[in-house]
Amino acid sequence: MAHEAHSHEHGGGEMNWKLIVVSAVFLVIGLLLDNVETFRFINPYLVLLIYIVAFMPVGLPVMREAWEQIEHERDIFSEFMLMSVAAIGAFFLGEYPEAVAVMLLYCVGEGLQDRAVDRARDIIKRLIAFRPDFARLADGREERPEAVAIGSIIEVRPGERVPLDGRLLDAPAAFNTAALTGESVPRMIETGHEVMAGMIATDSIVRLEVVREASESAISRILKMVEEAAERKSSTEAFIHRFAHVYTPVVIALAVLVVVVPWLASLFSATDYAFSMWLQRALVFLVISCPCALVISVPLGYFGGIGVASRKGILFKGSNGLDAVTMLDTVVFDKTGTLTTGAFRVEQTVGLSPEDLAFVAAVEAKSSHPIARAVVEFMQGKPLATVDSARIVNVPGYGMTCGEWAIGTLRLMKKQGIVYDEALDEVAETIVAVAHDGRFVGYILLADTPKAGIFTLPQRLKAQGIKLMQVLSGDKQALIDQLIAGFHGHGFVKGYGDLLPEDKVSHLEALKKEGKRVAFVGDGINDAPVLALSDVGFAMGNMGADMAVETADVIIQTDEPAKVVEAIAIGRRTRRIVLQNIVFAIGVKVLVMVLGVLGVATLWEAVFADSGVALLAVMNSIRPLHRPRFEEK
Repeated sequence: MAHEAHSHEHGGGEMNWKLIVVSAVFLVIGLLLDNVETFRFINPYLVLLIYIVAFMPVGLPVMREAWEQIEHERDIFSEFMLMSVAAIGAFFLGEYPEAVAVMLLYCVGEGLQDRAVDRARDIIKRLIAFRPDFARLADGREERPEAVAIGSIIEVRPGERVPLDGRLLDAPAAFNTAALTGESVPRMIETGHEVMAGMIATDSIVRLEVVREASESAISRILKMVEEAAERKSSTEAFIHRFAHVYTPVVIALAVLVVVVPWLASLFSATDYAFSMWLQRALVFLVISCPCALVISVPLGYFGGIGVASRKGILFKGSNGLDAVTMLDTVVFDKTGTLTTGAFRVEQTVGLSPEDLAFVAAVEAKSSHPIARAVVEFMQGKPLATVDSARIVNVPGYGMTCGEWAIGTLRLMKKQGIVYDEALDEVAETIVAVAHDGRFVGYILLADTPKAGIFTLPQRLKAQGIKLMQVLSGDKQALIDQLIAGFHGHGFVKGYGDLLPEDKVSHLEALKKEGKRVAFVGDGINDAPVLALSDVGFAMGNMGADMAVETADVIIQTDEPAKVVEAIAIGRRTRRIVLQNIVFAIGVKVLVMVLGVLGVATLWEAVFADSGVALLAVMNSIRPLHRPRFEEK
């Protein structure tokens, strides 16, 4: 439809508004000359000339747009064509004020709609502003972020925005993360942890080691995701697009019938046929039939939802995701890094020498898994062994091997045929088992902590219509049972442990075979297959693995599981707004169409109804953008 193909040039911009004002002034002059007794001596042709002058600033751009739509898009049923036919028809009937008013009010409506659309796009403009223009190197030189290589040391001063993703080299520091996560409270980031591009240093000069190129930085990925989101259409948007292409030629045919049927009827009856009257009614029918209220407001409704969500640290990759979350009845969570902090800490090492630990940490340094990071952090400040990266093999769900070394879960020990004390199977905490040359050497005991607020998830998910919550993990069942026991609403939540990545896939397939609409929430590389299989995949975008983020439909930038509830609430509200727009637009149009055919509604009412409905629908679409908070209801 035309609204998807053109840029609304006739409605926006300073110059166009000036032309609209000129048109309005000449229209008023024409109406005064036409209707005030004092000016009856004025030549009618001069009055007609004034109406033509009033028409040109607003009518010619619309007619030119109609021609371009026919020439370039092969679209003869655009709203521009409808308005052009209505205006020309009004001139033909001698209804000069109505002819001008059709174009004037249409352009005013378009201009106001464009302003509303621009407000909805402000969220992206603000995000673009978050992208820093330069990076300050350690030697004081300033370079474009694109020119800074991975491994370079950059400096960020208080109040400056971080230009590139980097690892913090100095003491722990506070950063404003609002641009990425929507959080108003500064976040304290520890030494050695990643700082994302777009964050703001708050209280001290910090040095960072660049870990990603500018094109792969957090802020660049957010921008890319938000900009691409508009291209992924929901089923409702796709339907409206198809509907408009069928609807418009149908109403044009009906408008022709409004003129022709009474004429045919007059041939077989004694009734008089007034061509001008029926033509005017057909023109009213055409004007009000313009589907711009639908083709603008429906996509804008989804865009508004995406904007609200991104402001809260929730990135929908498309409006199809907004629709999909409203259909969910089951939410499945990964445990480590999703429901828990993933910030494991080493509590105890058993049987491992300093040399063993130095080698284990060197191997784990090649992994992004939270457990691996904990082992590396435990050895911080101590020299690590030299390992050949080419010999390291990742065994998903089990751990890693490096030559004659095996490092991972107790399941990996069994898989390798390595004998260990079976009493370890009863330990609830997380164990990193270590074997060398087929012999069990020892293990590392780690602890993880639940994220704040996760135990209220059941009630909040229930309030959004979710019927079942599950937790899947590769951890021992005893540890999962321990976590599940803490949830409010016991029975609503079920937990499954001792699962490999393929077991998670099988579990989700079983849920889908039961007819459930499933969301999966995860963060690791091993979650990518399950995220892809789910109806809606949520990935923890701050700490989550790149593969998980790429596979997911929705990215949670704050790493808060509670944001899943907010995402569903935003999807539900967006859907409600879109349906309101559809019902309102079609309802008003049908009513005025009927009144037009009956001769009750004039061209003035038709234009007011068309532009007014479109503007009200647009304002309804962007309403969430101006709410201070998106309530869960």
